Amino acid sequence: MEVILIKDVEKIGKAGSVVKVKEGFARNFLFPHNLAKVATPGTLKQLEKEKQVKSAQYAKAKEESEEVKKRLSELSLTISALTQGEENLYGSISAHDVAAALKEEGFIIDKSAIDLPEPIKSLGIYEMPVKLHPEVIATVKLWVVKK
Repeated sequence: MEVILIKDVEKIGKAGSVVKVKEGFARNFLFPHNLAKVATPGTLKQLEKEKQVKSAQYAKAKEESEEVKKRLSELSLTISALTQGEENLYGSISAHDVAAALKEEGFIIDKSAIDLPEPIKSLGIYEMPVKLHPEVIATVKLWVVKK
């Protein structure tokens, strides 16, 4: 029996794919849990329309991300922090602090999109990648200066 998966099902397939499964598995598990629907000509046409809409939205989101990437690459962020001694910061600068600084500059970016492996603990110039889209990664220049 051919079914269209509504949600990702482990070891079967991803959402939106047409898969062949045993009739009992579909009737007793997939359909009651709203994980799939029967693959009829009408549902297949609907699936194709949904795929076209999703691909158009994906392309539009990628294009918007490219524009934001251009603006971010020209940006140079400055965060001032208290220091102890010459180079070491009194605290640390995390992705949350960078996201707040970007918000002040007019960019609303989630802190999870900022790739900061560990908090910044010293003064200096840092280049950090910001994931705007699965295929678009911008690099932001960050200056950490003494307050």
